[in-house]
Amino acid sequence: MDKLRRVLSGREDNEELGLTAQVLEGSTLSFSTRVKWFVICFASGILCSILGSALLFLPKGLKLFAVFYTLGNLAALSSTCFLMGPLKQLKRMFEPTRLIATIVMLLCFALTLCAAFWWHKNGLAIIFCILQFLAMTWYSISYIPFARDAVMKCFTTCLN
Repeated sequence: MDKLRRVLSGREDNEELGLTAQVLEGSTLSFSTRVKWFVICFASGILCSILGSALLFLPKGLKLFAVFYTLGNLAALSSTCFLMGPLKQLKRMFEPTRLIATIVMLLCFALTLCAAFWWHKNGLAIIFCILQFLAMTWYSISYIPFARDAVMKCFTTCLN
């Protein structure tokens, strides 16, 4: 039936749809499947972060900590792709309200691994992991209406 519709509308094959439309048409998931994969991906991200934190106290555990903590944050971040789709996720990540948090977060992912593997600076890797956490938190609360305003007001009240 779809082929008949395409022929009648003048589109005989999928080449005219464009790459994005072809990918979206070929990868539609049901809502329950999206939620299941979101939970699986998010839980594996949390598990990786916890495992990385546990490995921190082993000899040479800082490299393992940096890798597992960064992989955990990447898995948790990419889990939302299952809920809203990868293209919409990327568009929303780089909206003006989240742009700075997204850039800092992605930069800290890379700098954490650089500090652990190439620069061999343990303290710097820990600082970048803390910055990863803060940027990820700031990025995450940007999806909650008025949450950033509430956090800013709370901090300014505490500091005054």
